[in-house]
Amino acid sequence: MTLARFQMCIDGQWVDALSGKTFQSLNPALAEAWAELPDAGEDDVERAVQAAQKAFESQVWRSLSATARGKLLRRLGDLIAENKEHLAQLESRDNGKLIRETRGQVGYLPEFFHYTAGLADKLEGGTLPLDKPDMFAYTTHEPIGVVAGIIPWNSPLYLTAIKLAPALAAGNTIVLKPSEHASATILELARLALEAGFPAGVINVVTGYGPSTGAALTRHPLVRKIAFTGGAATARHVVRASAENFAKLSLELGGKSPNIIFADADLDSAINGAVAGIYAASGQSCVAGSRLLVQDEIYDEFVERLVERAKRIRIGNPQDDASEMGPMATAQQLAVVEGLVADALAEGARLRLGGKRPQIDGNGWYYEPTLFECDNHSMKIMQEEVFGPVASVIRFKDEAQALAMANDSQFGLAAGIWTRDLGRAHRMAKAVRSGIIWINTYRAVSAMAPIGGFNNSGYGRESGIDSVLAYTELKTVWINLSQAPMPDPFVMR
Repeated sequence: MTLARFQMCIDGQWVDALSGKTFQSLNPALAEAWAELPDAGEDDVERAVQAAQKAFESQVWRSLSATARGKLLRRLGDLIAENKEHLAQLESRDNGKLIRETRGQVGYLPEFFHYTAGLADKLEGGTLPLDKPDMFAYTTHEPIGVVAGIIPWNSPLYLTAIKLAPALAAGNTIVLKPSEHASATILELARLALEAGFPAGVINVVTGYGPSTGAALTRHPLVRKIAFTGGAATARHVVRASAENFAKLSLELGGKSPNIIFADADLDSAINGAVAGIYAASGQSCVAGSRLLVQDEIYDEFVERLVERAKRIRIGNPQDDASEMGPMATAQQLAVVEGLVADALAEGARLRLGGKRPQIDGNGWYYEPTLFECDNHSMKIMQEEVFGPVASVIRFKDEAQALAMANDSQFGLAAGIWTRDLGRAHRMAKAVRSGIIWINTYRAVSAMAPIGGFNNSGYGRESGIDSVLAYTELKTVWINLSQAPMPDPFVMR
């Protein structure tokens, strides 16, 4: 089989690694190589960051008005729409996500670029009502400089868009480092950005491994902000690296999100919400609703109906429109899932569904929809992120117990609440310690809605109006209005 060959985008040019080293990307549905990409070393990262710094300082980029930057972003969004089928097919092949989901995500991506394009010239400063009548002061939002965007493998285009669009809208330049498991679509996005008219060096993409390429990028002294999405272990390395350059950080990490089903919920909707929360994307989502908290009165019925519904999930080739669940994205992640399932069984969790690889033609990294019943909320399967199609369900008696369980977690990214009681919905939404709360729905996104978590799920927010401000520095300008000579220089004004 002839492998597709990709190059990196540095300073508007398509280049190989200076060392000539490459690595292969594997198709999760077949467990075989399909593409070859450059394995960037520290010298490649150096030229990418230098290109971004040069572009940031150049008049070609800095002289563009905010409105002009917005028009470039809008054009990029339009090009994504024009190329959506190609991008969707490419991402599905690269990371094993269902083609029906990649089509949906890519189809919505232009909205993120169009929305953020409109924010580019809305970053207004303000005048300050000083207590010094002979002084005038105002504030402006200035771009930070070179941004490092670190992208995971589960939704690379979407998770790039919510970093790239606000960074560019604010006037920064960027070096993107996608996961070694799913880099192809980010390189295609860079190609579209050049076609849209972004100047050389404004958007750069380096490919390679986290401990080498990623580490060199995040500790580079010219990097002024790091936007990272991924796991907590890698995030700790990123935080340590940022101590070298004092870069600003935004971290969107993992989750162990509770999906809380009260007895008065619309059970049909709650079942669909549970399936969407944990079995969609094969559970490979930071917001996966992997903890199902179900009220006593409906617990038995809910579990039986969920088991029956999950049994009907069609597992198969992600590029088949009929498939409802595809493979795990990597062999390593499949091994993690299998290990956590074994731990759950050893701890006494009751396996109600799945727990093994399905019988699928070929060598893909598939795993069955899996469900455990648990009696103890401190079980490992109730506390640790699986990042696979594994849910654990536990019963609760009342609102207070549901809330205690929901907040009994190191994470705090998302939560689902299913109830017809409006007062309860608002009480729980206020009290649950999560950055995203879905009420009677799950896994909904919008360009206008912020994304981010509490606790070990990270800090900072992406998407929404405040996301652009996160890529700026606030500057204060003082003007002396008095014509009198400067007073005593040894006394602070």
